[in-house]
Amino acid sequence: MKALDNFYLRQEESVRGVFLALKALILAQDKEVTSELKYGMPFFCYKGKMFCYLWVNKKTGQPYIGLVEGKYFTQPFLLQEKRSRMKIMLLDPNRDLPVQTISTLIKQALDLYRTGVIKLPVSGYASRKTLR
Repeated sequence: MKALDNFYLRQEESVRGVFLALKALILAQDKEVTSELKYGMPFFCYKGKMFCYLWVNKKTGQPYIGLVEGKYFTQPFLLQEKRSRMKIMLLDPNRDLPVQTISTLIKQALDLYRTGVIKLPVSGYASRKTLR
């Protein structure tokens, strides 16, 4: 079993359900989106560049989705706290996920890369991927 799969299995049941739903939602956004374990948490990459991740707030126990380039987002429900670049969206594991809101955020995050606002690696993506 992969370390990434173990991450999801180790989560509390309600958090696991949120994370698995988010994983499916994020991966469905674009065929170029991949998932891997980095820094002990699931990160989602677009063409090899990290754009979002999943984690649990240590104080509240709430799961959240983190946007790597959060500084480009102005939605008031996104929290920056002490992060300089990233913003997070806290989620309540006891309520339905705001699927449309999350889908819109993911699309906007991916569009930063698709439009060139955030530069993607010029070369080496395919070669790095094939070396693994």
